[in-house]
Amino acid sequence: MAASFFSDQAKRDGFHSLLTHIAEHLDAPVSIKLWDGTVVPLGPNADPNLRIAIKSPGVVTSLVRRPTADNLLRHYALGHLDIEGADLLTFIRTARQRRYGKRLRALRKSLVAKKLLPFLFGKAESTDVTHRYAGDEIGRHRVKGENKDFIQFHYDVSNEFYQLFLDPEMVYSCAYFTDWNNSLEQAQQDKLDMICKKLRLQPGERFLDIGCGWGALICHAARHYGVTAHGITLSERQLAHTQKKIVALGLTGQVTAELRDYNDLTGQYDKISSIGMVEHVGIDNMRGYMQTVSKLLPDRGMFLNHGITRRAKATNKQFRKVTPERRLLAKYIFPGGELDHIGHMLESMENSGFEVHDVEAWRDHYAKTCEHWTHRLEARKDEAVRQIGEERYRMWLFYLAGVSLALGDGGACIFQTVATRHIKKGVSGLPSTREHLYRESPRRDTKAA
Repeated sequence: MAASFFSDQAKRDGFHSLLTHIAEHLDAPVSIKLWDGTVVPLGPNADPNLRIAIKSPGVVTSLVRRPTADNLLRHYALGHLDIEGADLLTFIRTARQRRYGKRLRALRKSLVAKKLLPFLFGKAESTDVTHRYAGDEIGRHRVKGENKDFIQFHYDVSNEFYQLFLDPEMVYSCAYFTDWNNSLEQAQQDKLDMICKKLRLQPGERFLDIGCGWGALICHAARHYGVTAHGITLSERQLAHTQKKIVALGLTGQVTAELRDYNDLTGQYDKISSIGMVEHVGIDNMRGYMQTVSKLLPDRGMFLNHGITRRAKATNKQFRKVTPERRLLAKYIFPGGELDHIGHMLESMENSGFEVHDVEAWRDHYAKTCEHWTHRLEARKDEAVRQIGEERYRMWLFYLAGVSLALGDGGACIFQTVATRHIKKGVSGLPSTREHLYRESPRRDTKAA
Protein backbone atom coordinates (compact mmCIF):
# COMPACT_ATOMS: atom_id res chain seq x y z
CA MET A 1 0.00 0.00 0.00
CA ALA A 2 2.90 2.32 0.82
CA ALA A 3 4.44 1.66 -2.60
CA SER A 4 1.16 2.57 -4.25
CA PHE A 5 0.80 5.74 -2.18
CA PHE A 6 4.25 6.98 -3.20
CA SER A 7 4.15 5.84 -6.85
CA ASP A 8 4.35 8.31 -9.73
CA GLN A 9 0.74 7.55 -10.62
CA ALA A 10 -0.38 8.26 -7.06
CA LYS A 11 1.52 11.54 -7.09
CA ARG A 12 -0.03 12.52 -10.40
CA ASP A 13 -3.57 11.65 -9.24
CA GLY A 14 -3.08 13.37 -5.90
CA PHE A 15 -1.69 16.54 -7.44
CA HIS A 16 -4.51 16.59 -10.00
CA SER A 17 -7.01 16.31 -7.16
CA LEU A 18 -5.27 19.10 -5.22
CA LEU A 19 -5.30 21.43 -8.25
CA THR A 20 -9.00 20.73 -8.73
CA HIS A 21 -9.63 21.70 -5.11
CA ILE A 22 -7.53 24.85 -5.55
CA ALA A 23 -9.48 25.76 -8.70
CA GLU A 24 -12.75 25.70 -6.75
CA HIS A 25 -11.48 28.54 -4.58
CA LEU A 26 -8.98 30.36 -6.78
CA ASP A 27 -10.97 31.11 -9.94
CA ALA A 28 -7.79 31.95 -11.85
CA PRO A 29 -7.84 32.54 -15.63
CA VAL A 30 -4.93 30.15 -16.34
CA SER A 31 -4.28 26.42 -16.23
CA ILE A 32 -1.61 23.93 -15.16
CA LYS A 33 -0.19 21.33 -17.54
CA LEU A 34 1.09 18.22 -15.76
CA TRP A 35 4.08 16.18 -16.82
CA ASP A 36 1.85 13.61 -18.52
CA GLY A 37 0.17 16.26 -20.68
CA THR A 38 -3.00 16.59 -18.60
CA VAL A 39 -4.28 20.18 -18.41
CA VAL A 40 -6.02 21.28 -15.20
CA PRO A 41 -7.90 24.64 -15.32
CA LEU A 42 -7.46 26.76 -12.20
CA GLY A 43 -10.94 28.22 -12.49
CA PRO A 44 -14.25 27.67 -14.30
CA ASN A 45 -13.36 30.21 -16.98
CA ALA A 46 -9.65 29.42 -17.22
CA ASP A 47 -8.04 29.33 -20.64
CA PRO A 48 -6.67 25.78 -21.14
CA ASN A 49 -4.10 27.09 -23.61
CA LEU A 50 -2.73 29.70 -21.21
CA ARG A 51 -0.80 27.53 -18.78
CA ILE A 52 2.19 26.72 -16.66
CA ALA A 53 3.78 23.45 -17.76
CA ILE A 54 5.46 21.30 -15.09
CA LYS A 55 8.19 19.02 -16.40
CA SER A 56 8.14 16.26 -13.78
CA PRO A 57 6.85 15.29 -10.33
CA GLY A 58 10.39 16.06 -9.11
CA VAL A 59 9.69 19.76 -9.68
CA VAL A 60 6.77 19.61 -7.26
CA THR A 61 8.92 17.65 -4.79
CA SER A 62 11.60 20.34 -4.95
CA LEU A 63 9.12 23.18 -4.45
CA VAL A 64 7.34 21.42 -1.57
CA ARG A 65 10.64 20.91 0.22
CA ARG A 66 11.93 24.40 -0.54
CA PRO A 67 9.08 26.80 -1.35
CA THR A 68 11.22 29.87 -2.05
CA ALA A 69 11.38 32.45 -4.81
CA ASP A 70 14.97 31.40 -5.50
CA ASN A 71 13.96 27.79 -6.05
CA LEU A 72 11.06 28.81 -8.28
CA LEU A 73 13.31 30.98 -10.46
CA ARG A 74 15.87 28.20 -10.79
CA HIS A 75 13.22 25.78 -12.04
CA TYR A 76 12.02 28.35 -14.57
CA ALA A 77 15.58 29.09 -15.69
CA LEU A 78 16.28 25.38 -16.20
CA GLY A 79 13.06 24.84 -18.16
CA HIS A 80 11.42 22.67 -15.52
CA LEU A 81 8.57 25.19 -15.46
CA ASP A 82 7.45 26.84 -18.66
CA ILE A 83 4.85 29.29 -19.90
CA GLU A 84 2.64 28.24 -22.80
CA GLY A 85 0.04 30.11 -24.79
CA ALA A 86 1.35 33.66 -24.40
CA ASP A 87 4.47 35.74 -23.98
CA LEU A 88 5.79 36.04 -20.45
CA LEU A 89 4.48 39.54 -19.71
CA THR A 90 1.00 38.79 -21.04
CA PHE A 91 0.84 35.58 -19.02
CA ILE A 92 1.86 37.23 -15.75
CA ARG A 93 -0.52 40.15 -16.25
CA THR A 94 -3.39 37.78 -17.01
CA ALA A 95 -2.63 35.42 -14.14
CA ARG A 96 -2.45 38.14 -11.51
CA GLN A 97 -5.61 40.04 -12.42
CA ARG A 98 -7.26 38.83 -9.24
CA ARG A 99 -6.15 38.83 -5.61
CA TYR A 100 -5.73 35.22 -4.50
CA GLY A 101 -4.52 35.47 -0.89
CA LYS A 102 -7.91 35.34 0.81
CA ARG A 103 -9.10 32.57 -1.49
CA LEU A 104 -6.06 30.41 -0.85
CA ARG A 105 -6.58 30.74 2.90
CA ALA A 106 -9.94 29.00 2.40
CA LEU A 107 -8.26 25.78 1.22
CA ARG A 108 -8.56 22.70 3.38
CA LYS A 109 -5.12 22.46 4.93
CA SER A 110 -5.50 18.78 5.79
CA LEU A 111 -6.29 17.99 2.15
CA VAL A 112 -3.34 20.05 0.91
CA ALA A 113 -0.99 18.24 3.30
CA LYS A 114 -2.33 14.82 2.36
CA LYS A 115 -1.97 15.39 -1.38
CA LEU A 116 1.53 16.83 -1.10
CA LEU A 117 2.85 14.26 1.38
CA PRO A 118 3.92 11.72 -1.29
CA PHE A 119 6.15 14.36 -2.90
CA LEU A 120 8.18 14.80 0.28
CA PHE A 121 9.68 11.35 -0.17
CA GLY A 122 10.30 11.48 -3.91
CA LYS A 123 13.35 12.48 -5.90
CA ALA A 124 13.60 16.23 -6.40
CA GLU A 125 14.47 17.73 -9.77
CA SER A 126 17.93 19.27 -9.67
CA THR A 127 18.15 23.06 -9.43
CA ASP A 128 21.87 23.37 -10.11
CA VAL A 129 22.29 26.49 -12.25
CA THR A 130 25.57 27.50 -13.83
CA HIS A 131 24.95 31.25 -13.89
CA ARG A 132 25.16 33.20 -10.65
CA TYR A 133 27.42 35.76 -8.99
CA ALA A 134 30.04 33.91 -6.97
CA GLY A 135 30.82 36.58 -4.37
CA ASP A 136 28.80 38.70 -1.94
CA GLU A 137 26.01 39.73 -4.28
CA ILE A 138 24.51 42.31 -1.89
CA GLY A 139 27.80 44.19 -1.55
CA ARG A 140 27.02 46.46 1.38
CA HIS A 141 30.57 46.11 2.67
CA ARG A 142 32.21 46.28 -0.73
CA VAL A 143 35.72 47.40 -1.42
CA LYS A 144 36.33 49.58 -4.45
CA GLY A 145 37.70 46.73 -6.53
CA GLU A 146 34.39 44.92 -6.34
CA ASN A 147 32.66 47.70 -8.28
CA LYS A 148 34.30 46.45 -11.46
CA ASP A 149 33.30 42.84 -10.72
CA PHE A 150 29.68 43.88 -10.19
CA ILE A 151 29.56 45.93 -13.38
CA GLN A 152 31.24 43.35 -15.58
CA PHE A 153 28.95 40.55 -14.37
CA HIS A 154 25.95 42.54 -15.56
CA TYR A 155 27.21 44.44 -18.59
CA ASP A 156 29.84 42.16 -20.10
CA VAL A 157 27.39 39.43 -21.08
CA SER A 158 28.23 40.47 -24.66
CA ASN A 159 27.54 43.51 -26.80
CA GLU A 160 25.81 41.25 -29.30
CA PHE A 161 23.35 40.07 -26.64
CA TYR A 162 22.33 43.62 -25.70
CA GLN A 163 21.91 44.45 -29.39
CA LEU A 164 19.12 41.88 -29.53
CA PHE A 165 16.74 44.05 -27.52
CA LEU A 166 18.16 47.58 -27.28
CA ASP A 167 17.70 50.32 -29.87
CA PRO A 168 20.44 50.94 -32.49
CA GLU A 169 22.13 53.51 -30.22
CA MET A 170 22.42 50.84 -27.48
CA VAL A 171 20.75 52.99 -24.81
CA TYR A 172 20.26 50.79 -21.75
CA SER A 173 18.23 53.14 -19.59
CA CYS A 174 14.73 54.60 -19.43
CA ALA A 175 13.39 55.98 -22.71
CA TYR A 176 11.24 59.13 -22.89
CA PHE A 177 7.90 58.75 -24.68
CA THR A 178 6.51 62.07 -25.88
CA ASP A 179 3.72 59.87 -27.26
CA TRP A 180 3.02 56.42 -25.78
CA ASN A 181 2.75 55.04 -29.32
CA ASN A 182 6.26 56.13 -30.29
CA SER A 183 8.79 53.47 -31.17
CA LEU A 184 11.56 52.60 -28.73
CA GLU A 185 14.04 54.08 -31.20
CA GLN A 186 12.24 57.46 -31.23
CA ALA A 187 11.77 57.44 -27.46
CA GLN A 188 15.48 56.88 -26.85
CA GLN A 189 16.44 59.72 -29.20
CA ASP A 190 13.97 61.96 -27.38
CA LYS A 191 15.50 60.88 -24.06
CA LEU A 192 19.03 61.78 -25.16
CA ASP A 193 17.79 65.15 -26.33
CA MET A 194 15.85 65.83 -23.12
CA ILE A 195 18.97 65.20 -21.02
CA CYS A 196 20.95 67.64 -23.16
CA LYS A 197 18.18 70.23 -22.82
CA LYS A 198 17.92 69.83 -19.06
CA LEU A 199 21.67 70.33 -18.77
CA ARG A 200 21.45 73.32 -21.14
CA LEU A 201 24.52 72.08 -23.01
CA GLN A 202 26.35 74.72 -25.02
CA PRO A 203 29.10 74.44 -27.67
CA GLY A 204 32.55 74.19 -26.17
CA GLU A 205 31.44 73.07 -22.71
CA ARG A 206 33.19 70.17 -20.98
CA PHE A 207 30.65 67.40 -20.41
CA LEU A 208 31.16 64.22 -18.34
CA ASP A 209 28.90 61.17 -18.38
CA ILE A 210 29.51 58.86 -15.39
CA GLY A 211 28.64 55.32 -16.46
CA CYS A 212 28.52 56.10 -20.16
CA GLY A 213 27.29 52.70 -21.32
CA TRP A 214 27.84 52.17 -25.02
CA GLY A 215 28.52 55.86 -25.65
CA ALA A 216 25.15 57.04 -26.97
CA LEU A 217 24.83 60.17 -24.82
CA ILE A 218 28.39 61.48 -25.10
CA CYS A 219 28.30 61.07 -28.88
CA HIS A 220 24.83 62.61 -29.15
CA ALA A 221 25.83 65.59 -27.01
CA ALA A 222 28.99 66.18 -29.03
CA ARG A 223 27.32 65.84 -32.43
CA HIS A 224 24.22 67.90 -31.73
CA TYR A 225 25.25 70.30 -28.94
CA GLY A 226 28.91 70.89 -29.72
CA VAL A 227 30.33 69.90 -26.33
CA THR A 228 33.62 68.21 -25.59
CA ALA A 229 32.46 64.98 -23.98
CA HIS A 230 34.10 62.35 -21.81
CA GLY A 231 32.59 59.10 -20.55
CA ILE A 232 33.68 56.56 -17.98
CA THR A 233 32.63 52.95 -17.53
CA LEU A 234 33.85 49.82 -15.74
CA SER A 235 32.73 47.54 -18.56
CA GLU A 236 35.51 46.62 -20.97
CA ARG A 237 33.03 45.59 -23.66
CA GLN A 238 31.12 48.83 -23.39
CA LEU A 239 34.37 50.77 -23.67
CA ALA A 240 35.45 48.86 -26.78
CA HIS A 241 32.10 49.55 -28.46
CA THR A 242 32.16 53.23 -27.46
CA GLN A 243 35.67 53.80 -28.80
CA LYS A 244 34.73 52.26 -32.15
CA LYS A 245 31.61 54.44 -32.25
CA ILE A 246 33.64 57.59 -31.60
CA VAL A 247 35.93 56.82 -34.54
CA ALA A 248 33.05 55.84 -36.85
CA LEU A 249 31.24 59.13 -36.16
CA GLY A 250 34.36 61.22 -36.72
CA LEU A 251 34.38 62.44 -33.13
CA THR A 252 37.97 61.59 -32.27
CA GLY A 253 39.39 64.37 -30.10
CA GLN A 254 35.96 65.76 -29.25
CA VAL A 255 34.72 62.65 -27.46
CA THR A 256 36.77 60.35 -25.23
CA ALA A 257 35.99 57.40 -22.98
CA GLU A 258 37.96 55.35 -20.49
CA LEU A 259 37.75 52.50 -18.01
CA ARG A 260 37.61 54.27 -14.65
CA ASP A 261 35.89 54.04 -11.28
CA TYR A 262 34.03 57.21 -10.31
CA ASN A 263 36.06 57.31 -7.08
CA ASP A 264 39.17 58.03 -9.16
CA LEU A 265 37.75 60.96 -11.14
CA THR A 266 39.66 64.23 -11.19
CA GLY A 267 39.51 67.42 -13.23
CA GLN A 268 36.79 69.98 -13.91
CA TYR A 269 33.66 69.80 -16.04
CA ASP A 270 30.90 72.29 -16.78
CA LYS A 271 28.10 69.73 -16.87
CA ILE A 272 27.86 66.16 -15.58
CA SER A 273 25.30 63.42 -16.09
CA SER A 274 24.85 60.05 -14.41
CA ILE A 275 22.27 57.95 -16.24
CA GLY A 276 21.30 54.64 -14.67
CA MET A 277 24.58 54.39 -12.74
CA VAL A 278 23.58 55.53 -9.25
CA GLU A 279 21.91 52.14 -8.65
CA HIS A 280 25.43 50.65 -8.52
CA VAL A 281 26.74 53.07 -5.90
CA GLY A 282 25.14 51.63 -2.75
CA ILE A 283 23.17 53.61 -0.17
CA ASP A 284 26.06 53.78 2.30
CA ASN A 285 28.21 55.35 -0.42
CA MET A 286 25.62 57.85 -1.67
CA ARG A 287 26.96 60.93 0.10
CA GLY A 288 30.53 60.13 -0.94
CA TYR A 289 29.37 59.75 -4.53
CA MET A 290 27.61 63.11 -4.52
CA GLN A 291 30.64 64.76 -2.93
CA THR A 292 32.87 63.35 -5.66
CA VAL A 293 30.59 64.72 -8.38
CA SER A 294 30.33 68.10 -6.64
CA LYS A 295 34.11 68.53 -6.56
CA LEU A 296 34.28 68.06 -10.34
CA LEU A 297 32.02 71.05 -10.99
CA PRO A 298 32.53 74.82 -10.71
CA ASP A 299 30.04 77.05 -8.91
CA ARG A 300 26.68 76.75 -10.72
CA GLY A 301 27.95 73.75 -12.69
CA MET A 302 25.03 71.46 -13.53
CA PHE A 303 24.46 67.82 -12.62
CA LEU A 304 21.69 65.53 -13.87
CA ASN A 305 21.20 62.34 -11.90
CA HIS A 306 18.91 59.68 -13.39
CA GLY A 307 18.23 56.57 -11.35
CA ILE A 308 15.78 53.93 -10.19
CA THR A 309 14.54 54.23 -6.61
CA ARG A 310 12.27 52.48 -4.12
CA ARG A 311 9.66 54.11 -1.95
CA ALA A 312 10.74 55.03 1.55
CA LYS A 313 9.54 52.95 4.51
CA ALA A 314 8.48 53.97 8.02
CA THR A 315 11.96 53.18 9.35
CA ASN A 316 15.40 52.88 7.83
CA LYS A 317 15.63 49.31 9.17
CA GLN A 318 12.55 48.33 7.22
CA PHE A 319 13.87 50.04 4.11
CA ARG A 320 17.28 48.36 4.26
CA LYS A 321 15.89 44.87 4.78
CA VAL A 322 17.10 42.53 2.03
CA THR A 323 13.98 41.00 0.52
CA PRO A 324 14.02 37.64 -1.31
CA GLU A 325 13.29 39.49 -4.55
CA ARG A 326 16.27 41.78 -4.12
CA ARG A 327 18.57 38.88 -3.30
CA LEU A 328 17.42 37.09 -6.45
CA LEU A 329 18.14 40.14 -8.58
CA ALA A 330 21.58 40.57 -7.03
CA LYS A 331 22.52 36.90 -7.25
CA TYR A 332 21.60 36.27 -10.87
CA ILE A 333 21.49 39.62 -12.68
CA PHE A 334 22.56 42.76 -10.84
CA PRO A 335 25.14 42.13 -8.06
CA GLY A 336 25.94 45.10 -5.86
CA GLY A 337 22.85 46.99 -6.97
CA GLU A 338 20.92 48.86 -4.30
CA LEU A 339 17.99 51.21 -4.78
CA ASP A 340 17.84 54.27 -2.56
CA HIS A 341 14.71 56.34 -1.96
CA ILE A 342 14.51 59.75 -3.57
CA GLY A 343 14.45 61.53 -0.19
CA HIS A 344 17.85 60.22 0.86
CA MET A 345 19.26 60.79 -2.61
CA LEU A 346 18.20 64.45 -2.51
CA GLU A 347 19.50 64.82 1.03
CA SER A 348 22.87 63.45 -0.10
CA MET A 349 22.96 65.95 -2.96
CA GLU A 350 22.09 68.91 -0.77
CA ASN A 351 24.58 68.12 1.98
CA SER A 352 27.24 67.71 -0.70
CA GLY A 353 26.88 71.29 -1.91
CA PHE A 354 24.13 70.95 -4.54
CA GLU A 355 21.03 73.05 -4.97
CA VAL A 356 18.21 70.88 -6.32
CA HIS A 357 16.13 72.55 -9.05
CA ASP A 358 14.01 69.90 -10.67
CA VAL A 359 12.87 66.35 -9.86
CA GLU A 360 10.85 64.55 -12.53
CA ALA A 361 9.33 61.08 -12.20
CA TRP A 362 9.68 58.83 -15.24
CA ARG A 363 8.20 55.62 -13.79
CA ASP A 364 5.60 55.08 -16.53
CA HIS A 365 8.26 55.71 -19.17
CA TYR A 366 10.56 53.04 -17.74
CA ALA A 367 7.76 50.49 -17.39
CA LYS A 368 7.06 51.04 -21.09
CA THR A 369 10.76 50.82 -21.95
CA CYS A 370 11.18 47.49 -20.15
CA GLU A 371 8.04 46.18 -21.82
CA HIS A 372 9.64 46.93 -25.20
CA TRP A 373 12.87 45.24 -24.12
CA THR A 374 11.05 42.14 -22.87
CA HIS A 375 9.09 41.69 -26.08
CA ARG A 376 12.14 42.35 -28.26
CA LEU A 377 14.30 39.84 -26.39
CA GLU A 378 11.56 37.20 -26.40
CA ALA A 379 11.09 37.69 -30.16
CA ARG A 380 14.78 36.85 -30.66
CA LYS A 381 14.91 33.93 -28.28
CA ASP A 382 16.76 31.57 -30.63
CA GLU A 383 19.58 34.06 -31.18
CA ALA A 384 19.79 34.83 -27.46
CA VAL A 385 19.98 31.15 -26.53
CA ARG A 386 22.75 30.59 -29.07
CA GLN A 387 24.71 33.46 -27.54
CA ILE A 388 24.24 33.01 -23.80
CA GLY A 389 22.43 29.70 -23.30
CA GLU A 390 18.85 28.84 -22.36
CA GLU A 391 19.35 29.23 -18.62
CA ARG A 392 20.76 32.75 -18.77
CA TYR A 393 18.27 33.83 -21.42
CA ARG A 394 15.36 32.79 -19.21
CA MET A 395 16.81 34.65 -16.24
CA TRP A 396 17.19 37.81 -18.28
CA LEU A 397 13.71 37.55 -19.73
CA PHE A 398 12.22 37.13 -16.27
CA TYR A 399 14.31 40.04 -15.00
CA LEU A 400 13.16 42.45 -17.72
CA ALA A 401 9.53 41.42 -17.31
CA GLY A 402 9.77 41.73 -13.53
CA VAL A 403 11.25 45.24 -13.70
CA SER A 404 8.51 46.33 -16.11
CA LEU A 405 5.84 45.04 -13.73
CA ALA A 406 7.49 46.54 -10.63
CA LEU A 407 7.67 49.94 -12.29
CA GLY A 408 4.16 49.62 -13.65
CA ASP A 409 2.84 48.81 -10.17
CA GLY A 410 4.81 51.54 -8.42
CA GLY A 411 6.98 49.20 -6.37
CA ALA A 412 9.96 50.81 -8.08
CA CYS A 413 10.27 54.39 -9.32
CA ILE A 414 12.72 56.41 -11.37
CA PHE A 415 13.62 60.09 -11.17
CA GLN A 416 15.66 62.61 -13.11
CA THR A 417 17.06 65.23 -10.77
CA VAL A 418 18.70 68.42 -11.99
CA ALA A 419 20.94 70.31 -9.56
CA THR A 420 23.74 72.86 -9.58
CA ARG A 421 26.74 73.16 -7.35
CA HIS A 422 25.95 76.09 -5.09
CA ILE A 423 28.98 77.85 -3.58
CA LYS A 424 28.36 81.60 -3.79
CA LYS A 425 25.16 83.21 -2.57
CA GLY A 426 22.76 84.56 -5.15
CA VAL A 427 20.33 83.50 -7.85
CA SER A 428 20.72 80.18 -9.58
CA GLY A 429 20.94 81.64 -13.07
CA LEU A 430 18.48 79.09 -14.49
CA PRO A 431 15.46 80.00 -16.67
CA SER A 432 12.33 81.12 -14.86
CA THR A 433 10.23 78.27 -16.35
CA ARG A 434 10.72 74.86 -17.94
CA GLU A 435 9.52 76.19 -21.29
CA HIS A 436 12.93 75.66 -22.88
CA LEU A 437 12.61 71.89 -22.40
CA TYR A 438 9.64 71.64 -24.73
CA ARG A 439 10.60 73.95 -27.54
CA GLU A 440 11.70 72.43 -30.82
CA SER A 441 15.11 70.89 -30.31
CA PRO A 442 18.02 73.26 -30.97
CA ARG A 443 20.27 70.32 -31.81
CA ARG A 444 22.35 70.36 -34.94
CA ASP A 445 24.57 67.79 -36.55
CA THR A 446 28.03 69.27 -36.03
CA LYS A 447 29.68 66.09 -37.29
CA ALA A 448 28.42 64.15 -40.28
CA ALA A 449 28.09 60.44 -39.58
